[in-house]
Amino acid sequence: MSVAELKSQIPDYAKDLRLNLDSVLSEGGAPGLSRKQIALVALASAIASRHEPLVAALAAEGAEHASEAELNGARTAAAIMAMNNVYYRFTHLVSDTEYASLRAGLRMNAMANPGCDKVDFELCSLAVSAINGCGMCMDSHEKTLRKHELTSQAVQSSVRIAAVIHAVAVTLEQRG
Repeated sequence: MSVAELKSQIPDYAKDLRLNLDSVLSEGGAPGLSRKQIALVALASAIASRHEPLVAALAAEGAEHASEAELNGARTAAAIMAMNNVYYRFTHLVSDTEYASLRAGLRMNAMANPGCDKVDFELCSLAVSAINGCGMCMDSHEKTLRKHELTSQAVQSSVRIAAVIHAVAVTLEQRG
């Protein structure tokens, strides 16, 4: 199923999501991001939102703008952040600060060579962290992106994509 077909399944009570989906998936609606970056962030966000038809549609659409290795970089970001967001959210939220000083002991070798550009991987990681609600990870990825001289508008664009993709996934999923 295509993104357009999925968009047509969004109910009228959520028609703003149809409009926002068109917007954030276009370069004009995601200032500061390239078409490839939009596709990668959208795919990572769909994976984090756990709606398989949306994942498949965005992967197919993303293949028009990114290589399979780059798409796997977005998948890698979603996988690693699924783990890290849980762990680091725990260390940040639990009242005993000792946990934050302990070695995580989690393998993250894929981060060294995820298959896509470091900035693209960070954009995907930020988007997934926003969906998963890990403030510590969001802060870390935002700082890294700013060190790579991305504008605040580009950073915001990645989170706007995440917000819309997640809302679309939730809306489509609850329709059954």
